[in-house]
Amino acid sequence: MLLILAPIIFGFVAYLAWRNRAVRGCRWRADSTHNKGALRMYRCMACGAEAFTATKGQPQSCKKGLKGPSL
Repeated sequence: MLLILAPIIFGFVAYLAWRNRAVRGCRWRADSTHNKGALRMYRCMACGAEAFTATKGQPQSCKKGLKGPSL
């Protein structure tokens, strides 16, 4: 029984760890000092990206590559 159950549990845990690759490395923190009306600002502690969202909760994808060119 244990030989059958162990791979199933391992597979489930592996799935949970890898299911959302877009935000796997991001650790979003709310920054309420920079909110703009209904938009809430979040800053990623891993890459430093900033994002605004009007939905409940943190952004669902990494915004690291969205920075525009510097002037």
